Amino acid sequence: MEKMEINVRVKFFAAARESLGTGEIGLTIPTGSTVSDLLNLLTEKYPPLRAYSRFVSVAVNRAYVGMQTELRDGDEVACLPPVGGG
Repeated sequence: MEKMEINVRVKFFAAARESLGTGEIGLTIPTGSTVSDLLNLLTEKYPPLRAYSRFVSVAVNRAYVGMQTELRDGDEVACLPPVGGG
């Protein structure tokens, strides 16, 4: 029988980490959730993240991914801040 939910670890850096007061949270999300679904859930659950969600890059298990990437049980999701430069 397929699991109805999966567990993921989400890591935060820079200003997002400071606004949350932690660098990592664990979440249980529905099976079949995408990176985009996860970001929507995070901004609902943690309103301070709304300021950063449009600019974040996402890596799953240390590889950059798109917003439609489906997450799997045990994935580590890193919400990376925009890279500045000139």
